[in-house]
Amino acid sequence: MTRQATHETLGNTPRHRLLMDPQWRFHLGDIPVTSPYIHRDTYLSVKSGHARGAAGADFDDSEWSVEDLPHDWVVEQPFDPRNNVSHGFRPVGIGWYRKTFLLPASDEGKRLSLEFDGVFRNSTVWLNGHLLGTHPSGYIGFHCDITDVANYGGENVVAVRVDATEYEGWWYEGAGIYRHVWLVKTDPLHVARWGTFVTATPSEPGDPQRADVVIRTTIQNAYDHETSCQLRSIVVDAEGTEVAAAETTELIPGGEDFEFTQQVVVEDPQLWSVDRPYLYRVLTTVKADGRIVDNYETIFGIRTIEFDPQQGFLLNGEPLKLKGTCNHQDHAGVGIAVPDRVNEYRIERLKEMGANAYRCAHNPPTPELLDACDRLGMLVMDENRHLDSSPGRLADLESMICRDRNHPCIIMWSLANEEPIQGTPAGARIAKTMSQLIRKLDPTRPITCAMHNSWGWGGEFSRVLDIQGCNYSPEKYDAYHREYPEHPMVGTETSSATTTRGIYAKDEQKGYLSAYDVNSPDWGQTAQAAWRPVAERPWICGTFVWTGFDYRGEPTPYEWPCINSHFGIMDTCGFPKDNYYYYKSWWSDEVVLHILPHWNWPGHEGEEIEVWCHSNCDSVELFLNGQSLGRQEMPRNGHLEWQVTYEPGTLSATGYRGEAALAEAVVETTGPAARIELVPNRPAISADGEDVAIVTVAIVDDEGRLVPTADNEVSFSVSENATILGLGNGNPSSHDPDKATRRRAFNGLAQVIVQAGHEAGEIILSAQSPGLLPARLVIPAEASARRPYVPAVERSDDTQA
Repeated sequence: MTRQATHETLGNTPRHRLLMDPQWRFHLGDIPVTSPYIHRDTYLSVKSGHARGAAGADFDDSEWSVEDLPHDWVVEQPFDPRNNVSHGFRPVGIGWYRKTFLLPASDEGKRLSLEFDGVFRNSTVWLNGHLLGTHPSGYIGFHCDITDVANYGGENVVAVRVDATEYEGWWYEGAGIYRHVWLVKTDPLHVARWGTFVTATPSEPGDPQRADVVIRTTIQNAYDHETSCQLRSIVVDAEGTEVAAAETTELIPGGEDFEFTQQVVVEDPQLWSVDRPYLYRVLTTVKADGRIVDNYETIFGIRTIEFDPQQGFLLNGEPLKLKGTCNHQDHAGVGIAVPDRVNEYRIERLKEMGANAYRCAHNPPTPELLDACDRLGMLVMDENRHLDSSPGRLADLESMICRDRNHPCIIMWSLANEEPIQGTPAGARIAKTMSQLIRKLDPTRPITCAMHNSWGWGGEFSRVLDIQGCNYSPEKYDAYHREYPEHPMVGTETSSATTTRGIYAKDEQKGYLSAYDVNSPDWGQTAQAAWRPVAERPWICGTFVWTGFDYRGEPTPYEWPCINSHFGIMDTCGFPKDNYYYYKSWWSDEVVLHILPHWNWPGHEGEEIEVWCHSNCDSVELFLNGQSLGRQEMPRNGHLEWQVTYEPGTLSATGYRGEAALAEAVVETTGPAARIELVPNRPAISADGEDVAIVTVAIVDDEGRLVPTADNEVSFSVSENATILGLGNGNPSSHDPDKATRRRAFNGLAQVIVQAGHEAGEIILSAQSPGLLPARLVIPAEASARRPYVPAVERSDDTQA
């Protein structure tokens, strides 16, 4: 007999996790504080709760702008060639955030904390004029206990100073409170932050009859007296049915933590995999002397992973080549302040290409990205930012492991990326200290590091690693495997092919590269040259291509006017470049047939045009205006080329499996741009104030065909129940603002991110451009409950919600 399982008295638990994102006051620039002169001011300035200037509770922030989180202030700034090239030519600086909110008197006696998922960077936090702490890193979250300094039954003011004047990376990093912030309220006896660790061991890798599940739960007793704690853990399946349970009681001394270890068995478990990412939950109930004081939920999956030096990577006992991409965290229109739905969209785009793995380059990602990978079946290499064994950096590493170790999508930890000291004794000692900490916190996953140059021959550093991480240099694969046949290997970073969407010849003045797979920097390889060595060697666990998406900063090989990279398989909007179809041909199970380039070449009649086909068909025949140009056999993990004398019309291809026609592809010479088309990524969105529609803007001719060279400027407007969150077009040299209501198309395409308000109904997005028929898109916004949140104290001068 089965039964639906729920938390006891769900909804009445003292634990509340409330979103703090809405209605922060923001000021760009530092706020100078005059040094005190008279004795009284000097005396008070060093007393608790008497922070001065913008950190003080009584500071007047009424002239500041009102912003909702997540927020990246750098993406709102203009480009300037005098600014840092690696960071995309935009200024950084210092900013201040403040929010005034109420706490009910009934919260007194609870434990309260503010949890920041990510602030870039070097953030200092105050509450009611009390300094709570400083957190240097912009890539891992932190929390501040506010129990002692909160004002119960009245107003509270949180102030955050963000100093992004120093960098942590060499790419666009943005600035601001760019991830979610939460107010967490618990009973003094409660599950600690990131306080559960669930491991599952199937009886057999492929088709297990049972899985042994170990649930470790850390309980904090903030009472000043010993307390009897009863812990009940219920395992439920994806349908919410209870499949296992355990209950334990312990006496916990006042002011101390205690780790419970419970073991249960799940019969006939459903395995988590990339094709069927099945998820379980642990529902935790904490009782103090018989009274329910906390509920907590942990999502996990049941699966096995193995990195074998001869067979490569195995998931649930079956070899699976890792077909991965490396990715930074910014997106067109929003910078690093990426909405949850956009993170999900990016994982969906990669899955559609056939990718099954994701490297978080070069830092821990936002938690919601890992949630999406769990749900969608994307394997993850979770990467630490700094190779550093100082106490502060080790604390950041511990936070990453404890935060992320329940995610079934994560299959390995990476210590860092391309560290110059990797070949030194000091580098090896640091790696050893870091690895010891990781293995203590999570003995279930292997450790690697993305090593460059003479990877593998870095002495003791490589011997610390469970998996040799190989950045580039595929010509060294065989030699390393011969010398260290017991050491698994993975291409932690490969290719770095550089292309520009829709461009088929280099243009140094504009900063464009050809979309043919012919360009890479001196350290990299083309897509084909990088993938083939991995595909042909079963003992190479897989690859992580640099990169899945273009990203701001690090323009290569050009600098100004380029403001972002060319490395992406997709551009900053997620629009595919032609190499996308090379990977899809060899990474996915779908039949693929793709022709490049486009067929709009006025003035080039009679000239030869290089035509490529990406396909996984056995052979491909090319036609121009119905005339066969020959049939060729498709080389494994390769592509096909023809030289075609240009004449307008129809270029088509037929793909064959044996002698049976399997697929057709067509590119045509289009007419001039005639109208705008708006295509949303989803049929409807939620009216919850957070959800977004990602709208493709296409410039088409009068037959509805994309005009591949169109660059019309399009103006947008949206109904009052939504906002335009950002715009993009994938042009690596575009200096148009991301926060605007108009944008030029780039080679026929642009993107609008529309965010719903709280009013259900129809969102109307309108687009117009001189000389083109306008477009009007209706996006249904469905009624949806807003996540529990903390509103700001309303003021008469507030200009936005």
